[in-house]
Amino acid sequence: MANSNQQDYYEVLGVARDASADQVKSAYRKAALRWHPDRNPDKKEEAEENFRLASEAYTVLSDPQKRPVYDRFGHAGLGSRGFETGGFNSTIFEEFHDILGDLFGFDQASGGNRRGRGSRGQRGVDLRYDMSLTFEEAATGVSTKIHVARRENCEQCQGTGAKPGTGTVTCRTCGGRGQMAYQQGFFAITRTCPACQGTGQIIREACLGCRGQGRVERERTLEVAVPAGVDSGTRLRMTGQGEPGTNGGVPGDLYIFLEVKEHAFFERRGPDLHCAIPVSFPQAVLGAKIKIPTLQGEADLEIPEGTQSGQTFRQKGKGLSNPHGGRGDLYVTINVVIPSKLSKDQRRLLDQLGQSIKVENKPTERSSSFFDKVKDIFG
Repeated sequence: MANSNQQDYYEVLGVARDASADQVKSAYRKAALRWHPDRNPDKKEEAEENFRLASEAYTVLSDPQKRPVYDRFGHAGLGSRGFETGGFNSTIFEEFHDILGDLFGFDQASGGNRRGRGSRGQRGVDLRYDMSLTFEEAATGVSTKIHVARRENCEQCQGTGAKPGTGTVTCRTCGGRGQMAYQQGFFAITRTCPACQGTGQIIREACLGCRGQGRVERERTLEVAVPAGVDSGTRLRMTGQGEPGTNGGVPGDLYIFLEVKEHAFFERRGPDLHCAIPVSFPQAVLGAKIKIPTLQGEADLEIPEGTQSGQTFRQKGKGLSNPHGGRGDLYVTINVVIPSKLSKDQRRLLDQLGQSIKVENKPTERSSSFFDKVKDIFG
């Protein structure tokens, strides 16, 4: 690529004279990526000149007014008609934003650092609300009201910040573009206009209701339906209940983060519930029907003869509702209570029972089920 301001722009970008706008854009993209000085530290001066020349060529060939003049009269025709032919004009960075994004790290999907020209709508700010629930509320679901403070458009000025009847005028600092271009070496960068904050408009007289801010803080009461079975860390989204957008942009969302308090009796593991029930030695040995608590009220549980301490019984469907469908189970673990004090009659009866039940007090093999139970308890 030669270092000449009079070099043919089509040759600079390597495209035919009948190239389409997309082909011109693609060619410039390749040239910009190739000649960016950061990618050519060993030949920085040559890269800067070629990058400038490629950008200059794209400025002309991508412009529907400049290109026909250049095609007919060349460089001289551009100068005689008052078109800029060198460097960057005041809007070049905005025109090249989608191309230079790869070089400067702009986020194309979200708009990056570009504000548009004041007319681009911007999405409102998302808000967060932390809600605490009892275990019972989380288990059954609840409909409740919350109070949320958010900044909303001023009703007096409809969000413009201008006193009713005064309106706005085009910002003189940026010419209504909402951005300011600054020349830095061979290319320009843009920043949000400090005078109008990117809106491109200046209010004549500030609204008394919002002091020219366009927004005021209000507290809104919202009704929230919390589904059954939620847990700590669950996030509920209320679409459009965040702060309103600007320039016609959509409002943000409200995110409600839930914290569920622990239950005094049940331990939660997902949609399943776990609890421990004490039984007496005779109940475990002889079997019994006992009452156990559930979220739906008391229920009967049959304890079979010879139930061991630590044995668990499953009550299907007695757990929590699953927000994604179905219902968990309740797992009841039996704890056999050994009395620490006995009366004389109780001791005599147990002694008689002990004489009739013989157990050899020898070490249990590691492969036995008893050893596995002990390992689970103490391991």
